[in-house]
Amino acid sequence: MTDPKPEQQGSAHSLPGDATLIPVPSGQPVALQDVIWNVPGPDGLAVRFRFVAPQIARDSGTISYEVAAEDIFHLCQTYALPRLSEFGPQPTQIIISFSDQPVPFGETAPEATQFFEAFTFQDGACIWEIY
Repeated sequence: MTDPKPEQQGSAHSLPGDATLIPVPSGQPVALQDVIWNVPGPDGLAVRFRFVAPQIARDSGTISYEVAAEDIFHLCQTYALPRLSEFGPQPTQIIISFSDQPVPFGETAPEATQFFEAFTFQDGACIWEIY
């Protein structure tokens, strides 16, 4: 994250990412699009780490959901957890999302392939929330 100054829209705060690639187990190129916090999720305050992962594209991608899910869990553990203290009050949820292209927060994009996973954290670890 290159810009330490968050943007504020209502009660939501966002911090833009950059094009820096973040290592994941699959080796696919993944970059942080942004971090959104102070927006309530279904179970309370949530921090959303939104990543662009072009190889998940439904028509031209090479990464399946199963492979991407391992990368998402890895990013929760190694990227999101160490940064939680930067975003104010302790959230009840960490949401990690992948999109094959940048999508503005809160907007629909039927042409985009997107994967979302929610986690709680306990004893310093991400706990996958199974719906």
